[in-house]
Amino acid sequence: MRSLLGVSLVISSVLLGSPASAAAGADAGAGPPVPQVVSADPVDWTPHVTDGQVWAMALLGDTVVVGGNFNATTDAHRRAAVTRRHLMAFRLSDGQITDFAPELDGPVYALAEGPDGSLLVGGDFTKVNGRNRRSLARLDLATGRLHRGFYAPVDGDVRTLAVSGGTLYVGGYYRSVSGVPRAGLARVDALSGRLDEGFDAGLSDAVENYPRAEAMSLSPDGTRLVVIGNFARVQGLDRQQLVSLDVTGPQAVVSDWSTAFYGVDRCDARFDSYVRGIDHSPDGSYFVVVTTGHDSGPDLPCTAAARFETAGSGEHHPTWINHTGGHSLYAVAATGPAVYVGGHQLWQDNTYGQKTKGPGAVDRPGIAALDPVTGRALDWNPTRSRGQGVRAFVVSPQGLLVGSDTDELAREYHARVGLFPYPPVGVPS
Repeated sequence: MRSLLGVSLVISSVLLGSPASAAAGADAGAGPPVPQVVSADPVDWTPHVTDGQVWAMALLGDTVVVGGNFNATTDAHRRAAVTRRHLMAFRLSDGQITDFAPELDGPVYALAEGPDGSLLVGGDFTKVNGRNRRSLARLDLATGRLHRGFYAPVDGDVRTLAVSGGTLYVGGYYRSVSGVPRAGLARVDALSGRLDEGFDAGLSDAVENYPRAEAMSLSPDGTRLVVIGNFARVQGLDRQQLVSLDVTGPQAVVSDWSTAFYGVDRCDARFDSYVRGIDHSPDGSYFVVVTTGHDSGPDLPCTAAARFETAGSGEHHPTWINHTGGHSLYAVAATGPAVYVGGHQLWQDNTYGQKTKGPGAVDRPGIAALDPVTGRALDWNPTRSRGQGVRAFVVSPQGLLVGSDTDELAREYHARVGLFPYPPVGVPS
C-alpha cells in the first residue's frame, strides 16, 4: 500500500463493487463554514490505523469515529497497539483512542450521528456484538453497545448515510430494506429503523446488475438530497447517474433540476458507474462531484471534479471542471475557502493530459485544494502517498480530517488517518 498501485488494480476494485467514498456518506448536510485553507502540515497527535483501508469518518462532539476494513491501530507515538476491527474512535482534542470497541464481522463504509449522540453505522456486515444486524446498525458511542430497538435489515451493502432530524437516508447496493423492495435508496426512522414506506425514490435502469446509490449529499437546509450512483432513470425520468430529490414531503419527488453531464456512456465502458463523491457548499448554493472512469479530456466528466449551481431549474452544466488527466478522485469536501479533493491523482489542472502531465498541469499527489470560484488548484500541496486513494474527509472545528489506505501525509508518517489544522490567525497556509 505504500507503493503506487497500477491502474488495472484500481479499476478492478471498482468493478468488483467496492464502495467509492464515504466522505459524503457521513454527510448530514454540508459542514460548517471554515475560516481559511488548512495548513499543509498535519498535527502530530492523531492515532494510526496500521492495516487495511479507512472508508468513512464522522465527528460527534469531540469524538472522531473511523470506519473501514482494518484490524489494528496504535497511538500517535506507535508505542501502544490497540486491536480495533472495522471501527475505532479517538478524541479530536488530543488524539487519545477511546474505549469504543464494538465487534463487527465486516467492513464499515458509512457513518453518521444519530439521535441522542448515538452512532449510525452502514457497511457490509451481518453481526454486531454477536447480534444479527445486516449492514445497518445504531450504537452507543460511549459503550459501543448496540441499540437493540433499531432494526432495519438491508439485503446488500450500505455505502452512504445522511441524517436530517429524526430521518435517516440509507444509500447503497441493495434491493430491499426490512423485506420491502427498495432499489438502493430508502428513508427510515433514525431512532427505530422503521422504514418510511411512502418514500420510494425509484432508482432504475442500472448499467448491469441493479441500481446503486454510491454517495449522496443533503443540502444544509435539509430540503434537497442529491444522489449519485448506478442508475439512468428515476421515477421514469432521465437522470443519468445524478438526481436531485425534493425530500420535504412524505414522498421522494424528482426535482426539475437536471444535468446530462454524467451520461452513462461517457467514460470507460468497464465502469458500471463512474461518479464517486459529492458534497454541498456550506451555504447550499452549489455542490461538487468527483469521479473515476479512467479516461480524460476537456469535455469529459471522467477523473475530474465539477461544480454545479443548485439554483434554477432545467438542464444544468458545470460551472467549472478540474481534470486530473486520468486518475480517480473519490472524496470531496466543499468549504468556504477551498474544495478539497482526494483520490490517487498525480496532478490537477490537467485538462489535456491522459495518464500524462499535460500543459498547465500542477503536481498534487493524492490530495488537493481547489478554488471554489475558479476551480483551479490552490497552492496548498502537502502531498500524500497515493495507494488507491483518500476515501473520507470530515471538516471539523480543528481542521480537515483525512482517511485513506496509506501511511504518509506531508512526507510524515500518518497511517490512514490525519488532521490538517487551521493555521494560526495571520499565518499563511
